[in-house]
Amino acid sequence: MRFSLGKLALPVYSVIAFVYLLIPIAYTFAFSFNDSIKTNLIWRGFTLDKWANVCQREGVCEAFGNSVLIGVISTVFATALGTMIAIALVRYRFRFRSSINLLLFLPMATPEVVLGAGLASQFFNLGVQKGTATIIIAHIMFCLSFVVVTVKARVASLDPALEEAGRDLYANPSQVFWKITFPLLMPGIAAAALLSFALSFDDFIITNFNAGADMTFPRYVYTAAARGVPAEANVIGSAVFLLAILIVLATQINGEIKRRRLAKTH
Repeated sequence: MRFSLGKLALPVYSVIAFVYLLIPIAYTFAFSFNDSIKTNLIWRGFTLDKWANVCQREGVCEAFGNSVLIGVISTVFATALGTMIAIALVRYRFRFRSSINLLLFLPMATPEVVLGAGLASQFFNLGVQKGTATIIIAHIMFCLSFVVVTVKARVASLDPALEEAGRDLYANPSQVFWKITFPLLMPGIAAAALLSFALSFDDFIITNFNAGADMTFPRYVYTAAARGVPAEANVIGSAVFLLAILIVLATQINGEIKRRRLAKTH
């Protein structure tokens, strides 16, 4: 059997890249079980106390709760506004439509430090006190473009004949939208909402410029990193990662079950 370096290189590279990506996650997960006291830089022994008493460390659960609250509110508003904008851009013709399409990509292309600093200056000039409200406003502006792009692709792929069939059956515009259009858009809207929440929950740069004294989970981790991220923060990070994996697995399994049921009916 001839040895082929080319055939071996790609699998080896894939394994190395996969391991490289998983090292920080593995470190976070392992040190969530560390029996640390003041710092979490040195392994002191295995314990389940950090998982059982995750809120024992001052501020960690409060910061996590703030991030979840901000992420949920930002996601709701960004998804609702982004969906309406996406439908308008695809379905209607109006002045400056092309310019709006172009401008929507600017927040995605602009470095976060520029967007965060600009919003912070604007809040300062308007005399707005920084806090949870300013973070939410900043996150909505940041996530809106991602929602529009995601939902827009779904709107563009819809078959107009389905909506025309609803109108032929004497459904009014509201019924057509809620009975036909909206259910067909739901996969795109759900994907946009998940992306929006992930961007909001994970954001540090824009949040740091506009948070004032309020603490979010990324800010808490950043300030605590000098002494080693607390094991309790590692617990929350590991739990969020495991939850995301479970959601992906559940979605894949549910999709596979539906495909098999559909195949049996045919």
